[in-house]
Amino acid sequence: MRRVLYILAPIALVAIVVIGLTQTGGSGNLGDGTKFDLNGAKKTLETAPAPLNGLYSQANTLIGGGESAFDQQIAQLKGTPVIVNKWASWCGPCQAEFPVFQEAALTHGKNIAFLGLNSGDKDKAALKFLKTRPLPFPSYTDGDSKIATKRAIAAGFPMTEFIDRNGKSAYTHTGPYTSEDQLNKDIERYLQ
Repeated sequence: MRRVLYILAPIALVAIVVIGLTQTGGSGNLGDGTKFDLNGAKKTLETAPAPLNGLYSQANTLIGGGESAFDQQIAQLKGTPVIVNKWASWCGPCQAEFPVFQEAALTHGKNIAFLGLNSGDKDKAALKFLKTRPLPFPSYTDGDSKIATKRAIAAGFPMTEFIDRNGKSAYTHTGPYTSEDQLNKDIERYLQ
C-alpha cells in the first residue's frame, strides 16, 4: 500500500500544479488573456486625451501600410511616450505576455500610447489570434519584418521598444514581461 502511495502522491501533486497553471494562464491572476473585456477597455480608454483616444478607437485591429504608415503614427504621437510591443501569433512567450499588456494599457493608456507590431506573421493567423486574446490598442502588420528591422527590434520575440516624448528610442526589452509590475518598473525607468 505504501508503495502505491509513493507512486501516486507525486503524480497527484503534478496534476494539481498543472491544473492551477492552466487556470491562471501561468502568469499569476492575469489569466491567459482570453477573458479580457475589450468593450470595457474601449469605454475606459475613449476618455483618453487626443491623439490617444483616436489610437485606442482602433483597438484590436491590424493596420497595414508598412513602414510609412507606422512612421506616420509614431510622428503623430510625438509629445506622448509610446510602447511598441512586437508579437506574433505563433510565439508562445508573446502569447504569455498578452495579459500584461492588456492590463498595462488600461492602467497607463491615458498617458502612454501602446502599439502592437505583428511581425513575421500572416495577417489571417494574427486576426484569428486577436479574436481569442484581444488587445485594447491596434497592431501594425509587419509580415516582412521591415519595420522591426528599421527600429532595431528584429532580433527575437517578443521585444518591446520604449519611445520617449521626443520620438527617440529610450530602451528595448528583449523577452516576455511576466508581470505587470515588471513592465511598470520599465515604464517608470524609461518613460517617466
